[in-house]
Order: sequence, then C-alpha cells, then structure tokens
Amino acid sequence: MSKFFDDTMQGLLEAVEIEKRNIPLTEREGMPAPTYYISDNDKELVDKLIELRKKENISQSELAKMTGNTQQAISRLEKKSHSPSLQTFCNILNALGYGITIEKKVMP
Repeated sequence: MSKFFDDTMQGLLEAVEIEKRNIPLTEREGMPAPTYYISDNDKELVDKLIELRKKENISQSELAKMTGNTQQAISRLEKKSHSPSLQTFCNILNALGYGITIEKKVMP
C-alpha cells in the first residue's frame, strides 16, 4: 500500500471516530472562525520520546541506526513536522528499551 493510501485511510477512520464522538475535539481559542482540533497527545508522546532518548544519552544518529531510519527522519519527528506511525513509534520505544502499557481511563 502507498503512503498516500495509508494517510487517506487513517484520515477517514479518524473522521468516523470523530463523528461517533469517540475522539473528543477541543476548540482552538483566538481563531477567526470556530476551529477544532484533536488533542495534542501525539506531541506529548513525541516530547516523551525526546526525553527518553536524551536520558539514555543516545544521539539522533545513533537512534536512527538502531531503528533503520535516517537521522533526518528522527529530526523531523522530534521537530513534530509529522506524526510517526504507531509502528515507528513502537520501534523507537523498543530501541530505547521502553514499551507501552495501556490502562483503562478513570472516568469522572
């Protein structure tokens, strides 16, 4: 499958989940028209990846070699110019020696 197809399919799936209200939207303040966005959790996760990479004293170049990426790809990810796929995110976590735990949310 092509990257275009994957991105399009991901966008459609997100649109369906937003319509079902499974993905909450937040209104962005200060915009000339009502503007909504999906939570910035992806940016928070990237910040955590950066923190872990630095904690482990691993350079972007070293991480790129460990994950089969280029240093430029790691840099773009860390600059948040694009969101990594879940697979890329997990590969990077694994290379850093970390994993993901999923927990049930406590609802108010």
